Parts: sequence; structure tokens; C-alpha cells
Amino acid sequence: MITQNKRLVGIVLAVGLLLLIPFVGMQFTDEVNWSRFDFVIAGVLLLGTGLMCELVLRLVKKFEYRIALCAVILVALALIWIELAVGIFGTPFAGS
Repeated sequence: MITQNKRLVGIVLAVGLLLLIPFVGMQFTDEVNWSRFDFVIAGVLLLGTGLMCELVLRLVKKFEYRIALCAVILVALALIWIELAVGIFGTPFAGS
């Protein structure tokens, strides 16, 4: 298997394993109450971020641009995740 496909399989497996944590009894805290929809959104965000970074790694040749673009993608993930969790910007999609 070539390196690019190994990374892709690793991304999908990592997202899958992260989303399985609550279902195998590894609950870290009782203060977080996620619904199934929350897990779907988390999966979409994590998988989308991983796939976008993989696309950058495959298409962008210059190392510095790769790092910068992946950093921007990860910062966007963090901001969206934080907004959905606690609503730091007060947008309507942050929930109630």
C-alpha cells in the first residue's frame, strides 16, 4: 500500500476510533451529554478536516505552503468546534 493511501486509511480509522470512545464505556466525564446528532457533526468535522489536510498534502508541493494551509484548516476546525461547544461568537448555529 502506498503512503498516501496509508494516510487516508489512518485518517478514517482515527475518526472512527474517536467516535467509538463513548460506546465502549470510556466516558471521561458525566458533564458532557452528546446526542447522536452531536456525534454525526463531530464525525463530519473530523473527517472533513482530515480529508482536506490530505488533499493539501497531495496537491501542494512546497513544504511551507503545506504547513500553512494545514494550520489554517486546523484553526478553522478549532473555531467551529469551540463555537458549537460554547458559542464564543454567539452565532445562531451554536445552539441554545
